[in-house]
Amino acid sequence: MVVTTISFGLNGIDAYKVEVEASARAGIPSFDLVGLPDAAVKESLDRVRSALSNCGCKLPSAHFIFNLAPADIKKEGPIYDLPITVNLMRLAGYITADVSGCAFIGELSLSGDLRGVNGVLPMVIKAREIGVKKIYVPHQNAREASVIEGIEVYPVKSIRQLKTILDGELCLEPIKAERFSNKLSEGFVPDFSQVKGQLEAKRAMEIAAAGGHNILLIGPPGSGKSMLAKRLPSILPDMTFDEMIETTKIHSISGVLRGDGLISSRPFRAPHHTVTSVGLGGGGSGTIHPGEVSLAHNGVLFLDELPEFRRSSLEVLRQPIEDGTISISRSGQNCTYPCTIMVVAAMNPCPCGYFGDPKHTCTCSESKISRYLNRVSGPLLDRFDIHVEVPPVEFEELRTEEKSEPSSEIKKRVDAARKLQRSRFKDSKTTCNAKINAGEFEKFCRIDEEAEKTLKLAFERLSFTARAYDRVLKVARTIADLDGEELIRSKHVLEAIQYRSLDRKYWSSPR
Repeated sequence: MVVTTISFGLNGIDAYKVEVEASARAGIPSFDLVGLPDAAVKESLDRVRSALSNCGCKLPSAHFIFNLAPADIKKEGPIYDLPITVNLMRLAGYITADVSGCAFIGELSLSGDLRGVNGVLPMVIKAREIGVKKIYVPHQNAREASVIEGIEVYPVKSIRQLKTILDGELCLEPIKAERFSNKLSEGFVPDFSQVKGQLEAKRAMEIAAAGGHNILLIGPPGSGKSMLAKRLPSILPDMTFDEMIETTKIHSISGVLRGDGLISSRPFRAPHHTVTSVGLGGGGSGTIHPGEVSLAHNGVLFLDELPEFRRSSLEVLRQPIEDGTISISRSGQNCTYPCTIMVVAAMNPCPCGYFGDPKHTCTCSESKISRYLNRVSGPLLDRFDIHVEVPPVEFEELRTEEKSEPSSEIKKRVDAARKLQRSRFKDSKTTCNAKINAGEFEKFCRIDEEAEKTLKLAFERLSFTARAYDRVLKVARTIADLDGEELIRSKHVLEAIQYRSLDRKYWSSPR
């Protein structure tokens, strides 16, 4: 006799169907598991036998064989505990109900209770795609799974409860979807109204948010670089439902999903400067896990103390920043994760942090400053559309009673600019000004004659690279959008150049 249940595996952020087959034949009592299982899957047999024994289910003396199909794809993790258990209980006669059209996901404890697993959301999406009507998941994952409509999700606490549900002894209603429950904390929420002074820096952050531009903040310690960066998500456009789904999928498979339901606020990831290239980009010796660059998908990746990061780690960012995806290859595995992000980086102008500070004396030599700044490669620096100085805040600015503009007001202007961009790019794959490709400049970045002369003069005098030229034009496009103008004018180009020339000031003349 052969019985089959449906489960799933993960490849990147997508799931694939796995048929868990089981057969029993007369012979010496034993268990065999085939279908390229890893160590965690092989250990499931011990967990399952203990769980069934502790739940009072006695298995017949037979040789049990389990197959995880397709057999040519490596299976990983403890998610097959529940489907293996269901098959054993069917073979032993403890479950007689028809489970066709049902899928099972879950890890078992030795007592028979179910534990939450990673990657439930993409598995439920795949289940709906292949026509599964009901899916049984650990109760810890139920609300995460329920955000997908068109499939019934049943939360299960133990295999005892599952048996009563399948046999009809317990009538359990599928959990109702609660899509938008995973919001920002109700406590302290960073807002630009809490930032005193720094008008130029706040203007630069507004432009970055309006066009999706990467931004580099340069200033001495305590000037407010981290404070500004942490408030950027508060002025970004609201997430679309598709963005919520994709972002939640990444966090689900990584095991870092906080709260229940979909992630409805844009991620803000701030890895420490000691992070490895694998931690930043993703990978691992076994299962390929998403890195910080993917966990920040549709949000912000903040790199504080940029020169302190390992150069090998920073270079990982170059391709993902450009393409919006990162491909990771390991022995026998190849995964591609999305990483459409805004990169915000902060750094001091020198090792001591006080070069150019009128109130503190810099103690660094020219060679020391040069070595410090050159830790950031030119190609990576070119990928920041905006560079802005963040000077120390004066005492009078800190003590002023004048109210700073709140994030809600800034967000209105950002939303208006993004609305223009959505209309402009409705027939294109481009999503925002920062993503305009070389073939679209002539169509989307039209400039008047005076602006062209300004741009040419800056290109020649500041020795801009071709990439820097593109960045200036994209930022000018965003500034024009904030002004509600379709044609890029000289004033827009001049302001964009102001946010680009800082690298020449520091990198060319450390003293």
